Amino acid sequence: MAVFVALGAFLMTLAGGWTAQRVTDRRHLVLGLAGGLMLGVVGLDLLPEALRAADTEVYGVPAALLLFVAGFLLAHLVERLLAARRAAHGAEEHKRRAPEVGLTAAAAMVGHSLMDGVAIGASFQVGEGMGTAVALAVIAHDFADGFNTFTLTSLYGNARRKALAMLFADAVAPVAGATASTFLTVPEGVLGGYLGLFGGALLYLAAAEILPEAHHEHPARSTLLCTVAGAAFIWLVVGVTG
Repeated sequence: MAVFVALGAFLMTLAGGWTAQRVTDRRHLVLGLAGGLMLGVVGLDLLPEALRAADTEVYGVPAALLLFVAGFLLAHLVERLLAARRAAHGAEEHKRRAPEVGLTAAAAMVGHSLMDGVAIGASFQVGEGMGTAVALAVIAHDFADGFNTFTLTSLYGNARRKALAMLFADAVAPVAGATASTFLTVPEGVLGGYLGLFGGALLYLAAAEILPEAHHEHPARSTLLCTVAGAAFIWLVVGVTG
């Protein structure tokens, strides 16, 4: 049952990626929406869940928040190191960006979708009602995941075929995670730490890369409205499925 439900997440992820690639003639709106979706996912979904799952403190600060900051700094460090490496080898960057950063960010999205699939499988082991609730939440979020995976890969200058490959991997990941959940169990504390780390990295990409790019060439009110709409959409999803 969990694997069957995960197929819904597979289709929703592909739908999100298809939407992102179909509106490339309104690139600033796509980026504005992606930034809002990422901000909403981090602030309204990942971080609250991380704080619930990893409730231990280190020197008075929740471990999930420390890992959140570490994820932000790690994403910044990786981006700078890759950019410096390309500059040292005389490579011409796509708009001063390293394509490897886009692939790394998309791979992180795939890993997150894999954990979503594990969550679906684990929740069905608890009970069908719990499994259905978690599955609906994951399926609703996966539209944003697919949208962001394709957008992130493309933004950093990767070829369309690579963006589509990462989108397909992101779509398959929940199915693989739901299948794997029948053989393994992820400790709640580990899951919370992972969500914090991933959330910090995702926030860096939204705040330092996606949103500035969205407003660089088209500082229009419509771009800002798309950003607000993206965050509001995640708020609606969290409220309906919570």
